[in-house]
Amino acid sequence: MRTPFLLASVMALSVASGAAPTKMDVKDIENHPFTAEFHSGGRLKMYLPSGSFHIVGGVDNKITVRITGRSAYRASDMRVQLEGSKDNASLTVSDGPKNDLEVTIEVPKKTGLYVRMPAGNLELHHLTGDKDAELHAGELVIDVGDASDYSSVDASVYSGGLEASPFGESHGGLFRSFHKEGNGRYHLHAHVGAGDLTLQ
Repeated sequence: MRTPFLLASVMALSVASGAAPTKMDVKDIENHPFTAEFHSGGRLKMYLPSGSFHIVGGVDNKITVRITGRSAYRASDMRVQLEGSKDNASLTVSDGPKNDLEVTIEVPKKTGLYVRMPAGNLELHHLTGDKDAELHAGELVIDVGDASDYSSVDASVYSGGLEASPFGESHGGLFRSFHKEGNGRYHLHAHVGAGDLTLQ
């Protein structure tokens, strides 16, 4: 007789803690802007299409996706999917125009990020936490904040430029990389296949 009560208690606790599963699928960003609750300190994976994406940390406990650029009127074709919980989730952006489109994704300032993108321009700013970002071709810029916040840093480019002034590194050419250890709590991994990687 106590089982239903215990089950209900566990479900209520899961919802309260943010462990309840979340699943969203928005297909018309132009007329239905994407917003979802997400807890500060959570971990978020992003799978992005080629384009120009700016991922920024904000003060609100939510994820928002905003469209700008000359092709914003065609953003109705873009699809944003979120799956997971309010503490650990995956965000996938697909479809939409390939050119003249800029996308800003705002997340809580303290978020652990894993980002994968084929080509284009990818920037991460005003974020605190682990950062793991890879771009096959194009330009990747990461605002690292305080360099002493990291326990390990590894960055590489197969062909192009690698600038990391906070860590005293500057390289250009083929197969450039560096690795550093520190006393911080966060991990930083950044890679560009062909193009430029800047840690600032």
